[in-house]
Amino acid sequence: MSGTTTDPPDAMGSAADGHPEASETPEEREAWAILLSVAGLGPAGFAALLAGYGSGRAILEAASQPGAAGRFVRIAGEGDGRRPFGSPVGEGIVAAAAELADRLALLRGSGLTILTLDDAAYPARLRAIELPPPVLLVRGSLDALAGPRTVAVVGTRHPTEQGRLVAARIAGAIARAGAVVVSGLAVGIDGAAHSAVADDGRPTVGVLGSGHLHLFPRAHARLTEKIVDTAGAVVSEFWPDQRPSTNTFPQRNRVISGLSDATVVVEAGERSGALITARWALEQGRDLFMVPGLLGEARSLGNLLWLRELPGEARIVARIAELLADLGLPIAGSPPAEADDAVAAGSRRPGVDAILAELGPTVRLVGEALLGGHGSVDDLAAATDLAPATILGAITLLELHGLATSTYGRYRAAGQLASAELPTRGRSSPARLPVRTGPC
Repeated sequence: MSGTTTDPPDAMGSAADGHPEASETPEEREAWAILLSVAGLGPAGFAALLAGYGSGRAILEAASQPGAAGRFVRIAGEGDGRRPFGSPVGEGIVAAAAELADRLALLRGSGLTILTLDDAAYPARLRAIELPPPVLLVRGSLDALAGPRTVAVVGTRHPTEQGRLVAARIAGAIARAGAVVVSGLAVGIDGAAHSAVADDGRPTVGVLGSGHLHLFPRAHARLTEKIVDTAGAVVSEFWPDQRPSTNTFPQRNRVISGLSDATVVVEAGERSGALITARWALEQGRDLFMVPGLLGEARSLGNLLWLRELPGEARIVARIAELLADLGLPIAGSPPAEADDAVAAGSRRPGVDAILAELGPTVRLVGEALLGGHGSVDDLAAATDLAPATILGAITLLELHGLATSTYGRYRAAGQLASAELPTRGRSSPARLPVRTGPC
């Protein structure tokens, strides 16, 4: 965006080990981040200011001159094509410059890595979209943003239990095939996708609809830590203390699709934000895939209407093997002649028997029932013919191994179990033990 090319930044490196008191002069990338914290200043207006003044630091220095706010508005407005651009933008830049010490302290204290469009480490896929965000604030591994293949898995915040399992299985298969899974860190489908990958120790990228200091939802604080711990990354284009709003999430969605070669929508209602991500994917020239849902299921209505009204714009996900083939994701290292076999092999999920081999037949039975969509103790008792106390004992063991979790009194598979292959004998209902067993 400017003529200044920099090396990939260290994590928040300022000139004196990140201590703002050492220098109140911002580095160029810090100046970019501070300027883009001004409400209403978008990529086009910022680019015009940068072209007019030569650098972000020069813009901040000019903010103390008489009439600076009006000049900023005029230059940014000409670049953005809006008449008038809006005086609050110019006033916001002047205010940001006046609060420079405090803003630098917040930015440097956040521990985030700043990536600008001038940095070689800025994700090439995102750079290729129209008006990419000039600044990304990143926590975690920059390598996760530059994987050879990246695929977004998105969907509703209020999925069915089957939808959660499908999202986990798709994300797990994609990650095992060597791609990085991208999603929006929301509850529901996003969380299921991230969790399946991170629980398997593989990298995934979460894109926030807020600043890092206002993580939303707070319930995903532990998931965020796990993403970072497994060589993944959490990314935001927003100032660290930016709160989430109805406007920030559509912006977030364009970054999700922009970071990805393809987007897979698992479950989406008629007005789901996941459909915004789907539209962005098409506008950005990326592939789009839709998982069709059951007729009459409101949480899949968006998928079904899309497939009906926009035929040919998205491919149907019929099976994971075919999805991986469409994505071009064979197992790493397979010779080209063996690509088809490799894709099929990559789509095979770990089996329940293998995952639960050391936990005994009772735990395996309960695990299969969880995979079959049975979430309450009563449902599990009906599906397994086990006593409630026995079921709770089995679930405790599954939770200790990271293979089950609970929300509002309902249980579901987690970790490797969430993306496991359900045995043929259990596709309609899990196999029952021949007799009622005792505690695990």
